[in-house]
Amino acid sequence: MNKKIQIPFDKEELKDLRAGDYVYLSGTVYSARDAAHKRMYEAVLAADSEEAKRAALPFDIRNQAIYYLGPTPAPEGHVIGSAGPTTASRMDKYTPMLLDMGLTGMIGKGKRSPEVREAVVRNGCVYFAATGGAGALLSKCIVSSEVIAYDDLGTEAIRKMEVRDFPAVVVIDSAGNNLYETAVKDYLASRK
Repeated sequence: MNKKIQIPFDKEELKDLRAGDYVYLSGTVYSARDAAHKRMYEAVLAADSEEAKRAALPFDIRNQAIYYLGPTPAPEGHVIGSAGPTTASRMDKYTPMLLDMGLTGMIGKGKRSPEVREAVVRNGCVYFAATGGAGALLSKCIVSSEVIAYDDLGTEAIRKMEVRDFPAVVVIDSAGNNLYETAVKDYLASRK
C-alpha cells in the first residue's frame, strides 16, 4: 500500500505504518552523516541541562526526519546533485540519543542495531529505506536544499531540504517489526 506522509511527522500517523509499507514523504528533511552526527552527539553530551542539550543541536529535531545523505555537487540548474542514501548503521552509536530527544524518522539503507530498534519502539519512531543506487532519481524529489550547519564538513554538512513525494519503504515500524527480518522469513516460507 502506498501512503503519503507529511514531515514534520504526526506520531499518531506513524503508528499506522507497518514494515514493508511504501510511502511518499513530503516536507522538511535534514541531511546528516557520520561527521555531523558525531558533532551533534558531542555537543549534546557537553551540555549541562535538557534545555542546553536541545539548544546544542543545529535544528529542532522534534518530529523531524534525518536523511543519511552526502550529496554530490549540484549540476548547473539543479537544486542538489545525486542524493542516494548512505549506510545507516554508521550512525547507530548516535541514533538512540537523538530518538530520545524527539527525532521521529530516519532515512537510509541497510540494517540497524538492536539498540536503535529498541529506541525506535520506545519513542514510536520509524526507520525508512531509500533505494541505494538511485541517487540521481531521488534528487528530483528534493525541491530545495540549504546548508544550515557544519559547512566545513563539505558534503557531510547538515542541510535543510524540502522534499516532495520522496519514495521510501518502512523498514522498522514503531512496533519494532523489521522488514529485513520478515522478508527473509516470508521468502523462506514461500520456498517450502
